[in-house]
Amino acid sequence: MRMSEIKSKLRKSVLVQLSKFKFMKFISVTLLVIVFLAACQPKKSEYLKLSGFAQGSTYSITYENSNNEDYASDIDSILKAFDKSLSIYDSNSIISRINNDDPAVEADDWFIDVFNKSVEINSVSGGAFDITVGPVVKAWGFANGPVAKHDRAHIDSLLQFVGMDKVKLEGRKVVRKYPGVKIDVNAIAQGYSVDVVCDFFVKKGIKNYLVEIGGEVRGKGTNAKNKFWHIGIDKPSDGNMEPGKDLQAIIEINNKALATSGNYRKFFVENGIKYAHTIDPKNGFPARNSLLSATVVCDDCMTADAYATAFMVLGVEKSKDLLQKLPGIEVYLVYSNQQGEYEVFFSEGMKKMIVEQK
Repeated sequence: MRMSEIKSKLRKSVLVQLSKFKFMKFISVTLLVIVFLAACQPKKSEYLKLSGFAQGSTYSITYENSNNEDYASDIDSILKAFDKSLSIYDSNSIISRINNDDPAVEADDWFIDVFNKSVEINSVSGGAFDITVGPVVKAWGFANGPVAKHDRAHIDSLLQFVGMDKVKLEGRKVVRKYPGVKIDVNAIAQGYSVDVVCDFFVKKGIKNYLVEIGGEVRGKGTNAKNKFWHIGIDKPSDGNMEPGKDLQAIIEINNKALATSGNYRKFFVENGIKYAHTIDPKNGFPARNSLLSATVVCDDCMTADAYATAFMVLGVEKSKDLLQKLPGIEVYLVYSNQQGEYEVFFSEGMKKMIVEQK
């Protein structure tokens, strides 16, 4: 064999061995990088689930237990204190004492927050949302109190006590124009209670949680599977009494709150006419329009809760008109057409959140 051929073979052998070395070095470096990146990824902590009763309903809370703390007793204490402020079902609460003319009672911060937000949304909605509608709600049998009495004459006699111009805050004192003016914040307080619990988690440094109280929801971060939170919207059909059993749509929320109001669970039929629990403050009668349910998504649950009620009073077309003036508010409306079939309307922002429609 010639010397040139021997040199050529040696050169090829060296190049092959060098290539193998470089390849193995590349694989080793790659594996080291992968291991390093995996080690740098923050590990999810255990997620805890809490449940109980508050605001005359149930609650369900899930959070990432990054602090290794069980906050069940803290949250229970917060919600009990919240009821002592805003529950009309507690005769010793601040709101009940105000309604019962207790001269010594003063509003706390929670009451003031809810009152001020109620004044704001009452103005923006043209009076569709009104926390002084309580006596009329009671007359229709949709609140605690005596047997319902809702003939036209009786309802008209109660309307003199309805209107946000008949109540105001002076410092921490609530001043009512007439003793018959009563405050009922059930259409906004439940949503606010969700915000209060979320604020507690923020102060504790909890970054991933989902808080649901009475069907009103607010979520931040991701769930245990590192996915954004998915929330179901119930189909607004009469008799659909079990939340989550028959869904109209599934919405994905990312650091947002969601509230739904509807007329398919709280209602009664009298002389062939269906009367739902959403009362129009202007005429004192249950709102009569084609809107079956209104779902609102925005930054805080107090606002979402109140606007969901306002939209139910306004109906589809007026709600669409109002929506043009409400940046940051997204809606999913379910209504019936002239043939009695379901139809839906959703805002552009809501369209991006819809994961599934039934």
